[in-house]
Amino acid sequence: MHIAILGTRGIPANYGGFETFAEELSSRLVRLGHRVTVYCRNRPAASTYLGVDLVSLPTIRHKYLDTLAHTALSTLHLLWRGADAALYCNAANAVFTWMPRAVGIPVALNVDGIERRRRKWNLPARAWYRLSERMATFFPTRTISDAEKIAEYYRTTYGKETVCISYGAPVGKVETGNILPALGLESGRYFLYVTRFEPENNPLLVREAFEKLETDVKLALIGDAPYAHEYIRRVRDTNNPRVVIPGAIYGAGYHELQSHCLAYVHATEVGGTHPALIEAMGRGCLTLYLNTPENAEVAGGVAIPFEPEELVSRMEQVLRMSAVERAEWGSMAMKRVKERYSWDAVTKAYEDLFVELTK
Repeated sequence: MHIAILGTRGIPANYGGFETFAEELSSRLVRLGHRVTVYCRNRPAASTYLGVDLVSLPTIRHKYLDTLAHTALSTLHLLWRGADAALYCNAANAVFTWMPRAVGIPVALNVDGIERRRRKWNLPARAWYRLSERMATFFPTRTISDAEKIAEYYRTTYGKETVCISYGAPVGKVETGNILPALGLESGRYFLYVTRFEPENNPLLVREAFEKLETDVKLALIGDAPYAHEYIRRVRDTNNPRVVIPGAIYGAGYHELQSHCLAYVHATEVGGTHPALIEAMGRGCLTLYLNTPENAEVAGGVAIPFEPEELVSRMEQVLRMSAVERAEWGSMAMKRVKERYSWDAVTKAYEDLFVELTK
């Protein structure tokens, strides 16, 4: 089959969860013998990556127009070029999914989480996401959720059954730790949080909670965001030498940071299956997570929940644990990811869906 993936920033992945998803899924589909095209936003001139065809198109660099402008242009290109099936990412792009169907291309739409709940959006943007949720129930051929809680939301709110396919993650620690000395970190001597620096992801909450601890252990806050400059300034507004905020880190450095941390803190409020959460669990991290239904679904009892006001005490709890106890939590987390969030299983589920759509 020829499968097109639209609605992400493209690959190689260097932004967030949807980009990692596009890279992992597309490269695996290629290895299974399919042809895959990923649409990218202003990427370098390379035409392929890991066997995947890349189409680089311009966009409008604006908080509220970036995604829609690029997906609109990508859709026009898809209509001209053609494909056997198309996968759109992000519920905001639902408005475009009827167009390929009109020319005979079946479409699956991965809606992600309930984006309108993010505090970064103004009222018109939230209204658009609300409308997009409705359009997602009938414009695409199939609607995909990545968590049971999101599937339940669409079922109870719109009476829409979705295809539930989870996100994936690698399993096992990486032995190298080359990035640690450059950041002033030591293996097993830092808390870690990797996220986009946006209000609903709470990096400021994590930093302020950590600074109340009396410890020489460090905190590594890893991330950035394109349209949250004032909030990022607040997150970075500290002179505490124990807090390390180097910006976004991808690839090998990201995997090394997860593999060698004392514990991983996950503080997102909004979304379905958060990639960074299952990736940290897959690396065997003792994980603390903000107690939302979606996060609890992923954690499945092998990570430690917290309410915002409890984060300091939970971090103190980690510091009191023995190395053996922390390793036991990490081993349970790794086992859960191996059983439920394998990238190969995710790819097989998408391949089966595309086969069904193209019959």
